[in-house]
Amino acid sequence: MRWDARLKWLKKLSPRAVIICWAYAGIVNYPEIAEKLAEIIQNRDGNIYYQQQVCSIHEYTDYVEIQTLHASYKAKQIVNCAGLHSDRIARLAGYETRMKIVPFRGEYYVLDSSKNYLVNHLIYPVPNPDFPFLGVHFTRMFNGKRDVGPNAVLAFKREGYCKTDFCLQDMMEILTYKGFWKIATRYFSEGIAEIRRSFSLQLFTENARQLIPDLQSEDISLGAAGVRAQTLTIDGKLVDDFHFVVGHRSLHVCNAPSPAATASIEIGREIVRRYFPIF
Repeated sequence: MRWDARLKWLKKLSPRAVIICWAYAGIVNYPEIAEKLAEIIQNRDGNIYYQQQVCSIHEYTDYVEIQTLHASYKAKQIVNCAGLHSDRIARLAGYETRMKIVPFRGEYYVLDSSKNYLVNHLIYPVPNPDFPFLGVHFTRMFNGKRDVGPNAVLAFKREGYCKTDFCLQDMMEILTYKGFWKIATRYFSEGIAEIRRSFSLQLFTENARQLIPDLQSEDISLGAAGVRAQTLTIDGKLVDDFHFVVGHRSLHVCNAPSPAATASIEIGREIVRRYFPIF
């Protein structure tokens, strides 16, 4: 039985059905992992440059030249893992991806510590195969906190972590992209529901209460938000698998679906195994 058929069958069981997986899972402090990776790179004579906006990329026979606002760099090959800007970096290198990054903000709430006993494990809903996002779930974090969320709303800026963040260039790219209007029409009612939950604690709580009926609005408070770099094709389809654009001396990771951070080390190994021999 295909997974989408299985999910449709599971959703008929109960409105509060949850996925039970016989697998090991864990939560880590990812900023600490990133710091350790940076330390390893630097200990091996690697360099990390911050705040370097890329202006142009030129591929030559034996090397690649990257021009930023501050300096010029040369390398044998490059791997573009720019996330929210990965499609733009690919275009700077001269490659048309025929897709665009559309940012979706996921807003989380935090469970009051007095109610932590309600969440002792990861609690996930059965995904709706007709809707591209998982929905509100409960996560027991590494620091003892319990996250509730996220919802999924269109961000008005590629790095729009707050409701008030806005970038005219980013919005014009979205609003003039045919693929966006196709998906907006397809998921109009679901999108409106997500927006309403974004502005209503009561509606958000009602949604979360499908998994934990005892939850009350006063049990949660607003937490952090993340932005998902969702790749959208011109025919209005959300890319739900990895998408690589292979250049002459470059590789562009234009879509890395969740859990990309969790699996980043293994993804890196696969990139090296599969693509680096061709450079």
